[in-house]
Formats: sequence, C-alpha cells, structure tokens
Amino acid sequence: MEKLPNAWKGQYTRGSQQGPTVMLEVVASHDMWIWHAFFGMAGSNEDSNVLNNSSIFDALKNVSVPLASFYVDGHHYTKGYYLGEGIYPDWATLIKGYSQSMDEKRAKFKRFQESARKGVERTFGVLQGRFDILKSPTRAIRFNKLKEYMNTCIMLHNMIQEDNGFQISLIKEAMLADPYNRPRRNIINRSRDRDTISREIRDRRVHDQLREDLTEHIWNLPATFVALTKISIYVIFI
Repeated sequence: MEKLPNAWKGQYTRGSQQGPTVMLEVVASHDMWIWHAFFGMAGSNEDSNVLNNSSIFDALKNVSVPLASFYVDGHHYTKGYYLGEGIYPDWATLIKGYSQSMDEKRAKFKRFQESARKGVERTFGVLQGRFDILKSPTRAIRFNKLKEYMNTCIMLHNMIQEDNGFQISLIKEAMLADPYNRPRRNIINRSRDRDTISREIRDRRVHDQLREDLTEHIWNLPATFVALTKISIYVIFI
C-alpha cells in the first residue's frame, strides 16, 4: 500500500503501522498450508474487528464441517481451536497464551503456544518471497483486483507446497477421507443451530477451561513432545 491515494490513507492507517495497510487474516498450519484467508479490511481496524467480519467460523456455525471431538485432561470438547495472539477475544475456539506467567506451568504453556504460532508468520514470509506482486505499489490497481491477486497467490502457494511434498498435515487427508454429510434442516432449525453454535464459540468459560487443561497436559509431557495443535490464526499487514 505504499502508493495508496492520499484520500484513502486515513481509513487504512493506524498508529501501530508506519503507513496505510490492508489486512490479511490467515489460518496456517506448521507445514505452511493456508487453510483460510480473509483479505481486504482497512488497516485502521483492530484484529478483533477483522475476526468478527471474516468467514473463519461460518462453516462451523452452518454445521457444514465435522465436529472435532477430543479429550484433554479428562474433559470432553467438541470444537477444534486455533492459536491466537493476546489481542483476540477469549473464545472457546481461540486459545491464547497467558499475559502473565505466574508459575512454571503457565510459562511452559506460553512457550509452547508461541512456538507453535511461528509457523503462520513463516508462511506469510514464504508467500511474499514467492510472489513479488505482493510487494509492488498498488495505487493503479483496483481494490477488487487486489483481492483477486491475493487469493490467486494463496492458491498457487498451496499448490506449490503440495507439489513439493511439503504439505504434511494429516488433518486435510482425514477430512477428505471421511466427508461429512450435511443433515437436511429447515430454515428454523438452521437459524437455531447457528445461534447456539455462535454462543458456544464465544464461550469464555470453555476457553479458560481448555487453556487450563492444555496447560496441565503440556506440563505432564516430556520436554521433546510437541503437544499443541499447530494451526494458528494471524492478522498480517501488507
């Protein structure tokens, strides 16, 4: 956004950035496979605003993906989770590190959580390195074209990863091997299910309980065992 028109700069600029930016929300796993991308929010928005406007949890709300059933420290959970930074809200599907590590258990969890999140930052670095167009001036490009360029680069990136044999995550293969049959529901049931799942996603109590369970789980593991799911959500400025 180095050549953004002056009339637009205010809505695309905020204090933490040197100049006008457009925000890209990315979900990536440790093998640099991009699972979700949402591009186009003005840089003046907070990360939580981007999250509320993205479609990251739409499939979950619409019951169009299989539930991720798992147990941690004796407690049962039915939804998967992403690793996020501290600026994100305390949702059941977003697990953040502790802002203050008061004991060794929390300090260890924070180290694991931050280490697992580095994959998504590395993914964007590789994405930018592969496609110079993402670093080019944008003044003469229409905004819709910018979105097309970004989506095209992300698709090509995933194709390159898979073709080179670097796409090693077992999650994608498991989802393809066991397709989910969406149940037939009328509009009333769909609306009720969506509202219920939306409340469950935003449940802070589940977030706190899951984080405590993961903290205890990691504390009891050998130091060489990586326990956290390495799928992270990240907002990047370009």
